[in-house]
Amino acid sequence: MSVLYIDRKQVQIRAESGALRVREPGGKSATVPLSHLERVVVRGDASLSASAIGAITNSGAGLMLLSGRQNRHLAICVGAPHKDVLRRLGQFDAYRDTSARNEWSRKIVCAKLRAQFRVLSEAKSRRADRRLVLHKSMRQIEALAARVSEYGGLSVATCLGVEGAAASAYFRGYKTLFPPSLNFAGRRKRPPPDPVNACLSLAYTLLHFEAVSCAHEVGLDPMLGLFHEPSYGRASLASDAIEPFRPHIDAWVWEMFRERYLTVDHFSHAKDGTLLGKAGRRHFYERFRPLGIALRRLLRRQLGAAAKSFERRGRSVGVE
Repeated sequence: MSVLYIDRKQVQIRAESGALRVREPGGKSATVPLSHLERVVVRGDASLSASAIGAITNSGAGLMLLSGRQNRHLAICVGAPHKDVLRRLGQFDAYRDTSARNEWSRKIVCAKLRAQFRVLSEAKSRRADRRLVLHKSMRQIEALAARVSEYGGLSVATCLGVEGAAASAYFRGYKTLFPPSLNFAGRRKRPPPDPVNACLSLAYTLLHFEAVSCAHEVGLDPMLGLFHEPSYGRASLASDAIEPFRPHIDAWVWEMFRERYLTVDHFSHAKDGTLLGKAGRRHFYERFRPLGIALRRLLRRQLGAAAKSFERRGRSVGVE
């Protein structure tokens, strides 16, 4: 099972006998069986028939539409959700339980900090010239991780504070891994001012899409998080779920530039930020596909376990 990335102008996408027919201008076309797909990502100016959208979602695959320039998420379509409403009932009950939210948040932050430490540790073994700054960042993250792992009952607000402090320490080390030509001075979101941020933003967007789809598949409400507060238009549970896996993305982005799969020549600069060009996007999607599959499995396992826990909670609420 894989992901189909469609990134061509004026492409037409139609359903055809259990498959998708992707037709480019000039008549060139390809057919992809829906049984091979778990996700379809469409970027830019493409035409999808209603039957194609229905076929994708009815097959159980997720569909995400991205804008043509900044690769921003425009829409997500998913198939039928898990049928047991007790899972959502338990999720909503857990949100009202301060101790449950605190413990959920503590586990998320612990997992993220461990992953950040591993990324910097691996980088230190490869970059002797950056050992001092990386070591300092690692020690700061290690101290923060000890705080959240050793003390139970930390509030969500405290966990958010620890996560923010760890992110600052982490990116102080991480940013030194890239050459000056990339102008990467730390994490900046909208618009991305440099090639590294452009890649991080696109990869995080794809990861968030996976989390929304997985939450829907296992019967949870992707909008109601326990670590991230509910906010209008934000899939907060998906944001919760991806936090421990962001460092995997960071390590992959560093590899893309370190191995020169992407270079500064793959990007252009405009008033709305740094843009990844067509050739760069091709390299990006080709290399991201196996990582996306691996992270989807981890997200499905994580959210599946949470769904079963919420289901048990939902049953007890129902009995009361």
